[in-house]
Amino acid sequence: MAVLLALLMVLATPARAADDSLFRALGGEAGVAAISAGLVERVYADERIKHLFQETNPRFLTEQLRKQFCELSGGPCKYDGETMKKSHAALGINKAHFNALVEDLQLAMDAQGVPFATQNRLLALLAPMYRDVVTR
Repeated sequence: MAVLLALLMVLATPARAADDSLFRALGGEAGVAAISAGLVERVYADERIKHLFQETNPRFLTEQLRKQFCELSGGPCKYDGETMKKSHAALGINKAHFNALVEDLQLAMDAQGVPFATQNRLLALLAPMYRDVVTR
């Protein structure tokens, strides 16, 4: 998985699904909402990264992630939050933090029964954000 993630990180900009097949494969609006909620639950319990989220409202974070995952996967949502670069600039996120979040996202998708290949499709769309999120 680390090799796959490293390979995907060479992409320069976030991509967007060409159609809504990924959105549908993630379970549509209900599935994306459940994945987002599951991810937030996990990161607030994850000793490796929970400190990074102390100043963030969990409901707000869940909604922003839902919109972002929905839009990226080809769904009808529009992400209207800050850029990844701006929202993560002062957090001092390193590679280990980033990898912990990816693991938590995979667990959230596993909990929703999302197949591995579908998980990789979403991760491929998120991977280019690495350069804007990891600052140290």
